[in-house]
Amino acid sequence: MSAIGTLRTAHIGINVTDLDRSLRFYGEVLGFAVIGSGEAEGRRHAFLGQDGRLAVTLWQQAEGAYEPTRAGLHHLAFEAASIEQVRAAEAALKARGVTFAHDGVVAHGEGTPSGGIFFHDPDGTRLEISVPEGAEDAPVPNAAAPTCGFF
Repeated sequence: MSAIGTLRTAHIGINVTDLDRSLRFYGEVLGFAVIGSGEAEGRRHAFLGQDGRLAVTLWQQAEGAYEPTRAGLHHLAFEAASIEQVRAAEAALKARGVTFAHDGVVAHGEGTPSGGIFFHDPDGTRLEISVPEGAEDAPVPNAAAPTCGFF
């Protein structure tokens, strides 16, 4: 253990190009509620969570779409309670025309029970909704690397 003790992820901050568009996506599609917002020097931000617990902050300060070849955030993963919830999220996302990295629910690797869906937010940030078990019969897009790795 380090000198500062055990750390947990408190929230993830994401730069966006259009806060209103991102609020619709993260709210209407993913079910996050705005639990705080503000503006400083003409730049807006919002704190999003579920059940009053902060999960994501959106910062309207990006000038362009997410760039997967640059250092920084690789992808943001959310854990669902069941594979049925993952499939429900998949249907809701497809109905909105969201871009997916893989076709449908996929396993995290050969022989693993975990898996989920991989898709992009309106600015191209890579997102995942997965479960630790229940995806054992799902296909694996790449047998040589974790599914959440190269997409």
